[in-house]
Amino acid sequence: MRRWLLRSGFIAAVAVVSFTAQTAYACNSDDPSGVFGHVHGAQGGVAPQGNPGAVKGVTHLANLPEAAGAIAINFLRYGPRDVMIVAGEFGLKSYDITRDPARPKLLSEVTMPGIWEMEDTDVDPVRKLVFMSRDPRAFGGNTHTGESGIYTVDASNPENLQVISYVQVPAGHTTSCVNRCQFVWTGGPAKADSMPAEWGGRPVWVTDMRDPRHPTVNPNPIDLGRNDGKTDYSHDVQVDDLGIAWVSGRGGTRGYWTEGVHRDPLTGKIRRATANDPVPYAGGGISELSAPSKFMHNSQRPVGAHLADGGDNPLFGRGGNLLYVTEESFTAGCAGDGVLVIASLQGSFNGEGWQSTPTNPFRLQTVGTWSVAGQEGSDPVTTDCSAHYFDINHHVLAQSFYSQGTRFLDISDPTNPTQIAYFRPGDTASWAPYWHRGLVYVADNTRGVDILRLDARA
Repeated sequence: MRRWLLRSGFIAAVAVVSFTAQTAYACNSDDPSGVFGHVHGAQGGVAPQGNPGAVKGVTHLANLPEAAGAIAINFLRYGPRDVMIVAGEFGLKSYDITRDPARPKLLSEVTMPGIWEMEDTDVDPVRKLVFMSRDPRAFGGNTHTGESGIYTVDASNPENLQVISYVQVPAGHTTSCVNRCQFVWTGGPAKADSMPAEWGGRPVWVTDMRDPRHPTVNPNPIDLGRNDGKTDYSHDVQVDDLGIAWVSGRGGTRGYWTEGVHRDPLTGKIRRATANDPVPYAGGGISELSAPSKFMHNSQRPVGAHLADGGDNPLFGRGGNLLYVTEESFTAGCAGDGVLVIASLQGSFNGEGWQSTPTNPFRLQTVGTWSVAGQEGSDPVTTDCSAHYFDINHHVLAQSFYSQGTRFLDISDPTNPTQIAYFRPGDTASWAPYWHRGLVYVADNTRGVDILRLDARA
C-alpha cells in the first residue's frame, strides 16, 4: 500500500487519493466483547422518518452536507488564516473559516472511500501534519485479520492536502499525538487473531514521527495490564496541559508522563519518561456502579490553563484532581447506555491503577454522572443513547450522544452536571463537538458538520 501511494502521484488541484473499497462497519460478530463502539451507517443514528427533533438554547448557523460521514474535526492556524480539518468515511477535507467561521469554504480533500475510523484525528500545529488512523475494519477488512496503520498527510498548503507516508501498525482505531507530535500513540480495536489469546483488545503502539515521511513503529506495545491486570482494549489518548497522556479503554483511564524525570510509583525510583517508556502518573478503573461496561472511551482532565473550565470541588482536592471520562456502551433501551462520569484522582497517585487485580480491585471515586436517558429534549423512541466525545469550555461541557444529539451541560458544580441546552435534529448521529472561536462544530456521521452557537448560559 505504501509503495502504491508514493509512486501513484496525486491530482494537484484537490489532492485526491482514490481507493476502491467497500465501507467497513463495526458489528457484534467483529468484537465479541459487545463494546463494538459505534453505531454507523444502517446500524443506527437515524431517527424514524418525520421525527422533528428538538432544539433549545442553541442557534443552528450552518450545515455542511458534503461532509456526511464526518467523524472528527480539528483546526490549524496559518498566521491569521484559520483552517478546519474534517476527517470522515470520505477521507479528509480542509475548509477555510478565516473570514466567517459559520461559512466554511472547501479548499482540498484526500478521498479515501472506505477509510475507518480516524476518531479524534490529531494534527501537528507546527509542521502542519494530519495523522489518519486506519482501523483493521477499513476497506472491507475485519479485526481478525485486517491491516491497520497510519496515513500522514501534509497540510502545509491547505489547498493541496498530500499523503506523504503510510506505515503499518498493529493497532489502528485511534492515533494521538504525544510530545508535540514527535511521537504518536495508536490503540484499539478488538485484538487480531495473531495476538495473544489472553488479551481482551489491542494496547498502545508507539510510532516515531520525527521524520514523518519515514515513520518508525516500536514493536513493543505499552499500556499493558490495564483491566485489573489483563491487557485489554486501549481506545484513545488525550494529553492535558501538563503533558500527561490519559489513555482510556476497557478497565478505566490511566495517565502517563511521557517526558521529563519523575518518580515511578511502581518501583519508587526516579527515572526519565519517554514516549516509548512512559512513567505512570495516576488514574485507574471507574466504579462499575457508574460505568457497568468498564469501557471508557475518552477523557479530559482540566488542569493548567484549563483548570477553571472543568469546575472544582474542595471535597475532592484542588489543582486538577477531576477527571471527566465517557463510558461508551450500548444496551437494550437507553437507560443503561454509556454515561459521562466525573471522577476524582485522589488516592491514585501511587500506582494503584496499575496494581489492581480482580481479587483486589482499585476504582476511582465517582464525583458525578450524567446520562441522556429521559432528559428534556430526548427522543423516547431511539435506543441509541451512549455518550461519545465531548469538549469543555468555561464550565460548559458539550457532548455527543449519537441519535440523542449534542447536549450542553453546566459543570460548575461537578457533583451535579445540569443540562442547559441541546441540539437534536431528527436525523442526527452526533459523534463529536468542538469549541472553536465561540462556536461549536459538530461532527455528525449522518448530517456532515453542524455549526452551532450556544445562546443559553451556565
